[in-house]
Amino acid sequence: MKKNLFALASLAMVGLLSNAQQVEFEEYDLDNGMHVILHQDNTAPVVITSVMYHVGAKDENPERTGFAHFFEHLLFEGTENIKRGEWFNIVTANGGSNNANTTDDRTYYYEIFPSNSVELGLWMESERLMHPIINQIGVDTQNEVVKEEKRLRVDNQPYGRFLAEVKKNLFFKHPYRWATIGSMEHLDAATLEEFQAFNKKFYVPNNAVLVVAGDIDKPSVKKMIKEYFGPIPRGAEVVRGLPREEPITEALEATAYDPNIQIPAIFAAYRTPSQKSRDSYVLNMISSYLSGGKSAVLYKKLVDEQKQALQVQAVNLSQEDYGIYAMFALPLGETDLDTLLAEMDEEIVKVQSELISERDYQKLQNQFENRFVNSNSSIAGIAHSLADYYMLYGDVNLINNEIEIYRSITREEIQTIAKQYLNPNQRLVLKYLPQKDEN
Repeated sequence: MKKNLFALASLAMVGLLSNAQQVEFEEYDLDNGMHVILHQDNTAPVVITSVMYHVGAKDENPERTGFAHFFEHLLFEGTENIKRGEWFNIVTANGGSNNANTTDDRTYYYEIFPSNSVELGLWMESERLMHPIINQIGVDTQNEVVKEEKRLRVDNQPYGRFLAEVKKNLFFKHPYRWATIGSMEHLDAATLEEFQAFNKKFYVPNNAVLVVAGDIDKPSVKKMIKEYFGPIPRGAEVVRGLPREEPITEALEATAYDPNIQIPAIFAAYRTPSQKSRDSYVLNMISSYLSGGKSAVLYKKLVDEQKQALQVQAVNLSQEDYGIYAMFALPLGETDLDTLLAEMDEEIVKVQSELISERDYQKLQNQFENRFVNSNSSIAGIAHSLADYYMLYGDVNLINNEIEIYRSITREEIQTIAKQYLNPNQRLVLKYLPQKDEN
């Protein structure tokens, strides 16, 4: 009876997805190489204007790390037609909000406005691209802002340095080896001319995608886009020849210390393929199987039943060039870190040696169906996905059909991929320990 109910629930979810509305969009290129994606949804009087630039931490000079993230802040300083310090005032005065974020692969800026301010959003983003003012005052101001952010989010945040420690011990050639926020010493040493050169190289229309989504009239928006973005000159093509990593064939070990923690942690990190690969999708499913909620095997085993861990998780941090598949746990009481690692490894071996149950497989399918629906449930989410799928995957249609990839993954494939990537000789084991008082 339980099995039948579970099957009915699965069928209901599939039915919901098959009837879910497709995200309609139109895409085209301007003469200067800027890609444009339009999504019209007139159900609410809201519009998002956003630009994603194909520049992230991996595009930096190894001696000038942190530039991409720094520009996330710097390009709010002002333009030839927007006075310094006025950007946010203009947005809020017109009932809007805005933000930006940076990864190793791209930088994303966006504004959310009432739909009658769509022209304002387009003008502001064109100003950021065409007329930015990059001067010493702005650089000095944002230098202090970024330092404060690093102190808050990294230096003084418990476990705030663990990802940086994993990256520098897992990558040896590829620029994923440094943290996105970069080095404050590198930023301090940089000249104004270096910042200006970075802007000239990467902040060009042919290295960007413009997404306008929401309550829009396409013909009028197209006219505005041509007026504001069309005159911006095309930049030199960005050529990337990033080094490839040699496969990891022998286990790596490292130890890091954090003055902000009292409880140690254990990390097992594997270098995995690009997020564009099918294997990466399978690894996403494996991570959900292991720790996708409190009923998943790792949490149920180590936290609920054996009471050996305060927290445990497995996650596939997928990116454009490589991913990091990481398992980590915080011990409870006197549990040894090596014991936690052995217990996590035991579950990996089970996935490698036997098929997950049909029930667990259907549960995974339901989880990914639900995530897919939620990712397209807001205009902001749709706008970001449209930009992301174009920029980092090269296929905007994934916004509608990516779920088919997950649906096609089999239990046998889950077993095969676990065998291929999640072996002890292919990983880094990092012990992340409290820093002892030097006194």
